[in-house]
Amino acid sequence: WEIDPAKHKPGLVMHGAGWPLNETGSSGGWWLYHAENNQVTLGMIVDLSYTNPHMYPFMEMQRWKTHPLIKQYLEGGKRISYGARAVTKGGFNSLPKLTFPGGSLIGDDAGFLNFAKIKGSHTAMKSGMLCGEAVFEAIQAGVEKGGDLAIARVSEGEDFFIKELTAYTEKFNNSWLKEELYNARNFGPAMHKFGQWMGGAFNFIDQNVFKVPFTLHDLVPDFKTLKTVDAVNFKPNYPKPDGKLTFDRLSSVFVSNTVHEENQPAHLKLTDASIPVEVNLPKWDEPAQRYCPAG
Repeated sequence: WEIDPAKHKPGLVMHGAGWPLNETGSSGGWWLYHAENNQVTLGMIVDLSYTNPHMYPFMEMQRWKTHPLIKQYLEGGKRISYGARAVTKGGFNSLPKLTFPGGSLIGDDAGFLNFAKIKGSHTAMKSGMLCGEAVFEAIQAGVEKGGDLAIARVSEGEDFFIKELTAYTEKFNNSWLKEELYNARNFGPAMHKFGQWMGGAFNFIDQNVFKVPFTLHDLVPDFKTLKTVDAVNFKPNYPKPDGKLTFDRLSSVFVSNTVHEENQPAHLKLTDASIPVEVNLPKWDEPAQRYCPAG
C-alpha cells in the first residue's frame, strides 16, 4: 500500500495473531512493515491445518484490515499490488533429504524458512551458498582426477553428477543455518498444540529464556484437520468489499502482475470431475471455492 505520509513510520515492524482467525478456530498470523517511499507491505498467513470449512482466507485478510490497529495506517491510502503464495513453513522438523542423484534442494523448495521470525531470504541464500560450495568442490575434485569420480560425460555432451552431493548436507549440518532452524523448531508445533496464549508463552520462554531440551511435533496431517459442515456451528459473515479498504479477489489479481496466455490450458487436473460436486460440496461446502487466492 501507498499510505498518507503523515502516518508513515519508516522501519516500523508489526507482527500479530488472533482476530479474525480465532473466530473460526484457525491459526496463523499477520505482519505490517513500514518500508520506504510512504509504502507499507502487509499480509496474513493462514495455517493449512484449519478446521472450519467455511473459513475464507482471502476474506479473513480483508476483515483484518478493518481492525483499528491496521485501519489507522491504511485509511486514505491506496492498494498498489497484491500477491499470494504457499509458504513452506514446517522448518527444521519438515526438512526433506537435501540431495538426490543429479540435484539438490535449496531455499524455499527445501523449506529453510525460519517461521519464528517470518524470515527466509537469509536462510535461502545461505543454503544456496553451501550447495554452490559443494558443487564447486566436486567439480574441482573431478577435474583434478580426470573427471571420472564426480562427473560423467554423456553422449549429448552435457555433464551430470553421477553421485549425490552429500558434501552439501554435511556443510548444512556444520553451519549456522542448521543451528538457527533447530532453535526455532518448536515455534509452529507449540502454537498448534497449545493455542495462541499458551503457545506464545511457551515460545517466549523457548526463544528468549532457555532452550527446551525436547522437540514438539505436528503429528496430524493438515488435510485431516478439516471438519465437515455438520460438525461446525459457526459460519463467518464476510461483508461486501468497499473498494477502498477491502477488495474482491478479481481486482486484486488484476494488480498482481500475473501474466499468462489467454488460451493457456488449466494446470490443475481433476482425476475425477464428479468429486467436487458430489462429495466436497455436501461434506465441506467445497472449500476450493474459497481457498484459491485467485478465485
